[in-house]
Amino acid sequence: MPNTFAFMALAMWPLVSLWLFARLPLERALVWTIVGGYMALPPVAAFDLPVIPALDKYSVSALSALAGCLIHMRTPATILPRSPLLMVLLAAFLASPFLTAVANTDPLPIGNDVLPGMRLYDAFSVLMQRVLYILPFFLAQSILVTPQAHRDILRILMLGGLIYSIPMLVEIRLSPQINTWVYGFFQHSFQQMMRDGGFRPIVFMPHGLWVAFFAMSATVAAAALSKEAHPDRRLFLLVATAYLFGVLILCKSLAALIYAIVLVPLVLWGPRRIFCWGSIAFVAIALSYPMLRSGGIFPVDTLLGWAMSIDQDRAQSLQFRFSNEEILLEKASAKPLFGWGFRGRNMVYDAVTGREISVADGQWIIALSSLGRFGFIAEFGLLVMPIILLWLRFSPKNTPVAVGAVVLLLGINIIDLLPNATLLPITWMLAGALFGYVQQNGASRPEVKDETRPKPLQSIL
Repeated sequence: MPNTFAFMALAMWPLVSLWLFARLPLERALVWTIVGGYMALPPVAAFDLPVIPALDKYSVSALSALAGCLIHMRTPATILPRSPLLMVLLAAFLASPFLTAVANTDPLPIGNDVLPGMRLYDAFSVLMQRVLYILPFFLAQSILVTPQAHRDILRILMLGGLIYSIPMLVEIRLSPQINTWVYGFFQHSFQQMMRDGGFRPIVFMPHGLWVAFFAMSATVAAAALSKEAHPDRRLFLLVATAYLFGVLILCKSLAALIYAIVLVPLVLWGPRRIFCWGSIAFVAIALSYPMLRSGGIFPVDTLLGWAMSIDQDRAQSLQFRFSNEEILLEKASAKPLFGWGFRGRNMVYDAVTGREISVADGQWIIALSSLGRFGFIAEFGLLVMPIILLWLRFSPKNTPVAVGAVVLLLGINIIDLLPNATLLPITWMLAGALFGYVQQNGASRPEVKDETRPKPLQSIL
């Protein structure tokens, strides 16, 4: 149960973000508000008020960023994307809860109990929640549109990773306790934070896998910054890359470690054109996997055999994911277009006891089973379309390093949505920033600055 300080932290974050907007350039303040809120605010805890969706760390950060941008922007900005295709995907993304609700008005019996049918009120609540979660996309595609803004994203991810490494190392040594010490509760299963005779850090994030993915992102960001840094700073950035990679290894997450092993050498030594081609490959994998799994032609046994040769525990974890995907896909096939809805309607239950017997880990299976193919295409389309548009409109070899690194981080995040539900405000921010760059056709936009504003933190941030 969250303590009083957890709710105080949520309530105080808008004030912290306004202070950031008053002291920093608009672009950096926006990124710090989103990234800092994800790092520091309590998971699970939320203000559950009537009518409006619960205000948790994600929605509080997004609303704080919106308030800061509205107050400190010096020029009008286009909130909605100008691309007709993006507008169609956005409309589908927002309309999908209502279409799903209309298709799921019937009660759903589970054992001796019944799950109620969906109402338009439920759809409206989901819609409001989706608008809050996608706010970083709108803000980023209006503000984070220049290569310098993308460098700011990378710099803040790196600094955030360096700062976060301290509590991460504490938890690796002492066990995951910081969220309990600060906010009064443990946010997940403690057993899942134990691996290979040690501990995974979790700090203030929903799961240790989320922390490992954040550490991986910070490592790749540091590597990208070193690629075009002045020689005086390159050594520091390379040391930071090595240090963050070491912390990532201690996180004991095989997937995040593989991502880093692939991306860090690619960023450090690969040509710039490979950034776009690599992200397109990630998109192709992410979109083909659901189709292959639905068609029953994905090589599950081959992948399990490869995993078994590496580590038996991880192979069992992978087998658990595949088994749950199969039973969820079987249920989703009964309502393929708009899915089964929310509040547990998409899950599978024991016919006699009514006990839930399925676990939905990946964001793709959550979207497909809850919102059907319509909602899945809308959600993943918004994420992958900026990458595709960049590939179509720009020469890959001329892509700035910072933009290419953002493309890779977004692409690998989309890949991670297959095994995990790591669809976060940072993900939407990266997608929006990339689309904003594409929308501006790479043209420089006058930076939003106010030379009279005090900025003593700029030298270190």
